[in-house]
Amino acid sequence: MVAPSALTILFLAANPSGNSQSRLEQEARDISEGLLRSQHRDNFRFEQRWAVRPRDIRLALLECNPQIVHFGGHRKQDRTLENQEAINQEFSTDTEPKAEQEEGLVFQDNTGHISLIPANALADLFKLFSDQVNCILLNGCYTEEQAKVIAQHIPYVIGMKQSITDKAALDFALGFYDALGAGRSIEFAYNLGRTAIQMSGLPEHLTPVLYKFSALGTNIPNGTPPKRRVQEKREDLEEEYQDIRKKLKYLKKEWTIKTDSEAKYELSQRIEQYEVQLQNLEELLEQLES
Repeated sequence: MVAPSALTILFLAANPSGNSQSRLEQEARDISEGLLRSQHRDNFRFEQRWAVRPRDIRLALLECNPQIVHFGGHRKQDRTLENQEAINQEFSTDTEPKAEQEEGLVFQDNTGHISLIPANALADLFKLFSDQVNCILLNGCYTEEQAKVIAQHIPYVIGMKQSITDKAALDFALGFYDALGAGRSIEFAYNLGRTAIQMSGLPEHLTPVLYKFSALGTNIPNGTPPKRRVQEKREDLEEEYQDIRKKLKYLKKEWTIKTDSEAKYELSQRIEQYEVQLQNLEELLEQLES
């Protein structure tokens, strides 16, 4: 029986036309079954949303209140699209060099067209949920840039720095969740996922990359004088630092009061999240001072 205080994992299948539905179904099924067999199975709730559009992502975050968000699926350009692009380029009168196509997770919009959500938009979205989301796994090809930006607000973000095969992506996910199901930390789970790829004899264990919360990004307009920008950034970080300290103090107090082991486990996960944020904020404030 799933505990009321269980951590929620939200599996979002981004599956534009042309991508492998069966691979995503296997990934979701194997993760779910692995968690059900795990030592701490009652501490996890596994939610799934399929063929998600941008609005579906927002609604799922609001409805499920997840602590871990898993994106499955990636850009897969078929031969027809490649031929069409070649034809378009051949007959194009545009003399300007064509910009390199952006990679990462792609979705279908409301009209059925394939679109990539800008990394900054994803980061701004998850900033709104940074008080609850502890980890995001972008388990698709070329998602490193998206991971870097999202990590400005979320403690742990995992992306793929290049193309990754379906088998390697699946092995990584299973190793990752096997570790979480055994009560290990996110960093341990990340390393076990990479080891799982190695143990399958695949050369892609260095493709997954882990980014920790950095808050290096800034929304201050570029036209602001440098000294003022630094001062405003420092004030924002100090305000965030004090806010997290208050939350952390409250959670630690709650942890000492709770007697239920499952509730204490959930609280310890949230305490770990806030301690990571505080450590990184302290480092950033030191950098600004210097």
